[in-house]
Amino acid sequence: MDTYKRKELLVGALMLGAGLFYLFLTINLPRKGFIDASTVPYVLSVGLCLLGALQLLTATKATPPPADPDADADADADSSAATPPDYPTVFKTLGLIAVYVALLQKVGFPIMTVLYLYAQFIVITPREQKVNHITYIVVAVVTSALIFFTFRQGFDLMLPTGFLKI
Repeated sequence: MDTYKRKELLVGALMLGAGLFYLFLTINLPRKGFIDASTVPYVLSVGLCLLGALQLLTATKATPPPADPDADADADADSSAATPPDYPTVFKTLGLIAVYVALLQKVGFPIMTVLYLYAQFIVITPREQKVNHITYIVVAVVTSALIFFTFRQGFDLMLPTGFLKI
């Protein structure tokens, strides 16, 4: 078995293992009805298990990518594979998450989610692309409102409102 196939099988096994572990933890959550606080973790854990199983299935049939030593013409097409990881973006994202979690109770879910999403959109926008502030703000506000009211009205779960007192 070549290293490519082994890596693909390992990724699938790790995804399936993480999904099963998450499902095991989710089963221990108290249930209050068909749709409650444990519904989303169930959906996520089952989804992760399915993705892991699908990865394992495709890895068993996978063939390694062709290694063409004189692929100078394909060098431009594969430039994304040779691009080093963008660590500053990762660290900015981790910082945004830390600030979001730290201020969530005090400021409230709706405002912090809008601010987090807007800042995250700016962080993940490629440097060569112009930042579209209006679109980012609209998407952040609509997404935050939809999530807040879905959890509040649909799941009957209270998210922190902070100083909004909704």
